[in-house]
Amino acid sequence: MVRNMKEHLGHKVFGVVSDIVEETGEQAFVIGGFVRDLLLEKKSKDIDIVVVGKGIELAERVHKAFRGSHLSVFKSFGTAMVKIRDLEVEFVGARRESYRRDSRKPIVEDGTLEDDQNRRDFTINALALSLRKETFGDLVDPFNGVEDLENGIIRTPLDPEITFSDDPLRMMRAIRFATRFGFKIEDKTLDGIVKTASRIEIISMERICDEMNKMMMSERPSMGFKLMDRVGLLGYILPELKAMKGVSKVGGRAHKDNFYHTMEVLDCVASYSDNLWLRWAALMHDIGKPRTKRFDPKIGWTFHNHNFIGEKMIPSIFKRLKLPLDNKMKYVQKLVGLHMRPIVLSEEEVTDSAVRRLLFEAGDDIEDLMTLCEADITSKNEEKVQRFLRNFKIVRRKLKEIEEKDHIRNFQPPVTGEMIMEMFDLQPSPTVGILKNALKDAILDGVIHNDFDEARCFIVSKAAELGLKPISKIEDGNGKW
Repeated sequence: MVRNMKEHLGHKVFGVVSDIVEETGEQAFVIGGFVRDLLLEKKSKDIDIVVVGKGIELAERVHKAFRGSHLSVFKSFGTAMVKIRDLEVEFVGARRESYRRDSRKPIVEDGTLEDDQNRRDFTINALALSLRKETFGDLVDPFNGVEDLENGIIRTPLDPEITFSDDPLRMMRAIRFATRFGFKIEDKTLDGIVKTASRIEIISMERICDEMNKMMMSERPSMGFKLMDRVGLLGYILPELKAMKGVSKVGGRAHKDNFYHTMEVLDCVASYSDNLWLRWAALMHDIGKPRTKRFDPKIGWTFHNHNFIGEKMIPSIFKRLKLPLDNKMKYVQKLVGLHMRPIVLSEEEVTDSAVRRLLFEAGDDIEDLMTLCEADITSKNEEKVQRFLRNFKIVRRKLKEIEEKDHIRNFQPPVTGEMIMEMFDLQPSPTVGILKNALKDAILDGVIHNDFDEARCFIVSKAAELGLKPISKIEDGNGKW
């Protein structure tokens, strides 16, 4: 059993705090995640120090002891942060908390270390190390948190129903820690989440998504979403994902469970990439399937256009979850909308035209798209999987060849809309759009090269079909007519 961890408190800040509290007669303890991560042999740059006394005043004195450190004081919360190079040390006075039914904001009073440990979310986060001289490094572990760490258990210090009802965000934190560490949520604690799941509705989506994003960045994020479903949280947070669960059968013909398929795809993508938004694309890639599910007596279950329906669903999901509505959302939309294209290509003859169009639409996200599509092959038929993967290699080779030859990725046609208007003395109109799209299609289909002279000649010819004649010459960016 771990009793003293003095050897792990070598950073100067611990000695400084020890000297100050020796002088003031207060008690101070390192508490929470820093201690937990020490025992798990993980590095942590965030240190929480609880003071049985005045936390802000202690922070101010520590700040003065470190030249170049930065102090932030949050009086309304009774906390202060000292940033020492890449280390963040937060100070707070020991406190006891009580809650109103309709709020997760506690009524706070000064308290003892025991009070402060009682209010902690989980036993593994209630561990404390003394910083007083005579007990420096001694472990205070009233809830057997070390044993829970050793056994891989998530457990609340007090009654879980009260713990989760008081602050329902702790339910998401339990799932996030279980997912991050690969731990098991203890049965009574899990049951407490089930009984209080509806309380999650009083928590802001920003806070929920912060936990979900951290969960998404774990080694096996599917564990978190399966737990969310098991305890009843998924329906409150992502009902679109819950709607994917289950298998329908007609005449003995069934489709795969799209929820568990998505979990496989998510974990596969996570094993290849630490891009959060690629992981979100994996989570959302089949989100349109429940709305497009149909049974055809001839071919069985179909999900026609589920990628396009899913693409349209994403803005409302992101808005509700308070996720960014900027290029990150558009990136997820793009990958969801395009994720069937490489699969279709791999099943058919890979034509230059189809590859050009995929390169044009995917742009710089083509590699991420291919990663998602390869992860999407989850059939239990190993021969089928290997056939798809072999065909994907052909698609990848074609993508590289076409890109090197035609420079299609993110290309802009060499004759612009402004040039077309100048050449034919046109105002902005559908006619200009028709000519621009015809030029783009001609290049993508390989009718002409991505070349100024060929593009100009094509536009003149296409315009003639519409009864238009050029009234002036146009110049490319290099002064060429």
